[in-house]
Amino acid sequence: MLKPAKHINTMDRLVPEIFKVDMNGFENLALNIFYLQSKYNPVYAKYIDLINVRPEKVLQITQIPFMPVQFFKTQKVIVYGSPEAEMVFESSSTGNTGISKHYVSNKELYIRSFTETFIQNYGQPMDYSFRFLLPSYLERSNSSLIYMAEHLLKSSGKGGFYLDNFQKLKHDLEKDIQTGKKIFLMGVSFALIDFAEKYPIDLAESIVMETGGMKGRRSEITRSELHSILKERLSLKDIHSEYGMTELLSQAYSKSKGVFKAPHWMKVMVSESTDPLENIGTGKTGQIKVIDLANLFSCSFLQTSDLGKVNEDGSFEVLGRSDNSDVRGCNLMYSPEI
Repeated sequence: MLKPAKHINTMDRLVPEIFKVDMNGFENLALNIFYLQSKYNPVYAKYIDLINVRPEKVLQITQIPFMPVQFFKTQKVIVYGSPEAEMVFESSSTGNTGISKHYVSNKELYIRSFTETFIQNYGQPMDYSFRFLLPSYLERSNSSLIYMAEHLLKSSGKGGFYLDNFQKLKHDLEKDIQTGKKIFLMGVSFALIDFAEKYPIDLAESIVMETGGMKGRRSEITRSELHSILKERLSLKDIHSEYGMTELLSQAYSKSKGVFKAPHWMKVMVSESTDPLENIGTGKTGQIKVIDLANLFSCSFLQTSDLGKVNEDGSFEVLGRSDNSDVRGCNLMYSPEI
């Protein structure tokens, strides 16, 4: 059996540091991961070369180049020498944009990431009865959200998945209420609205979380409009939200008003939409960039297509999608796999 390359051993040793990193140590750890990925991730290295950035000149976190997430649609984004992928997460395909594929060579990184984030925000999974209304994800294979939901359900031992049987969902929720179970209802946005409109129910003592996802299923509405409808129909004070994507191994949660807080190994920044290398300050709208240190064996520095702003305390808001397609280095997105 071949021994792992030295850089893989080095990266393996970084795993414990990722989940214990604090605000003071984040920048140094992020820079260390950047230097490794800029050298050993061929796709990221090529992108950095195309935009004329020299890794040795990057001395602070604001100078790190962020790779467009679209590259996951055409390239195998993985650190050279990584173990064989244990999982391949795939996104849905919207229009003719293709499917993102995230090759995960260490599934324990993902499990630890979503488990610790859930516990930090909501406590132990075993305390909840999970009801998952995720039809668009159940209808396809290799969804990272379904993988997480299945793991939470297994940890709890209470709850289930629902495709389109709203009547059964209402029955099971009412049974949970009658038996005093703590309810955690997570659903894709269009399905939650469909359910709430057909079967309004008092879930005032429950957690209801929307994961986004209206495109192509219902007319687009804002997050605030979505939350207003759900709060009225389900008798709720607040609607919770999740911010995550196929290309990330971490997610952020919002407990109220669409203000998201990321775990301490994840950081959100914003840049000018016309120039992803130009960072902008707090309180201003720009294109969301994510540092996800759990993406150790793929790419931890990703430029998304989402518009948002970062608040003074590090929390952030998602305000829409960018229609800007002029991404520097974008020819790499359409080139054959390296």
